[in-house]
Amino acid sequence: MSHIPRKRFGQNFLRDDTVVHRIVQSVGPREGERLVEIGPGEGAMTRSFLAAGARIEAIEIDRDLAALLRQRFALEAGFHLNEGDALKFDFGTLATEGPIRVVGNLPYNISTPLIFHLFSHAGVISEMTFMLQREVVERLCAKTGDSDYGRLGIMTQYFCEAESLFEVGPESFYPPPKVVSAIVRLTPHATPPVDVDPKALGRVVTQAFMQRRKTLRNALRDLFSEEDLKASEIDPGARAETLSLEAYARLARLWASRNP
Repeated sequence: MSHIPRKRFGQNFLRDDTVVHRIVQSVGPREGERLVEIGPGEGAMTRSFLAAGARIEAIEIDRDLAALLRQRFALEAGFHLNEGDALKFDFGTLATEGPIRVVGNLPYNISTPLIFHLFSHAGVISEMTFMLQREVVERLCAKTGDSDYGRLGIMTQYFCEAESLFEVGPESFYPPPKVVSAIVRLTPHATPPVDVDPKALGRVVTQAFMQRRKTLRNALRDLFSEEDLKASEIDPGARAETLSLEAYARLARLWASRNP
């Protein structure tokens, strides 16, 4: 039974055993542990996780792939398939035995909204290890002042510690994508590094980066006056990429106090 990759689902299947082995080593599955795998594809990593003794909760939206996976792992007692959209999935339902670890080769066309969806479940997740487009990993790991620093990097800092592990070339996939991929590990914080409502933080950060070439005086004019910025120890003439998470948190707390 074979499967033709579907562009609408952003399917690029990992076919390189060396890369699979390196990913599995990075994850380090433990005997009896429950791993949640998003988009298992044809099961290249799934098989190795199961061989290491892990139990797999797979999430797959493609009905044909779901049928293939059921057939391929029919005799594996540790394999369970959840057929549906990971963007709408309640990951809390899988945390009945404690915090879960999540892995996957995420479809590039939905990777950012999916990561934000997972952030909303960070309280039940202990670790996430993903294959993503290299540029997305660079944005996830970006620090204040970096050219890739933006909304994704700031919100990632709030929810997780991010670590880029290694890159994977297009030749490791079928069909080969037109981009280089990278593996990233995201470890949710036990306690967020700043005390702020994440929704308020997201609102301010999104506004700041909507027109990132503008000064904060202009980019945030719908939310704050120049006096507000100065009172929050923010230079009105600075640009969005120069502000730290702590600085955005100060602004977010001010905004939340006015928008209860």
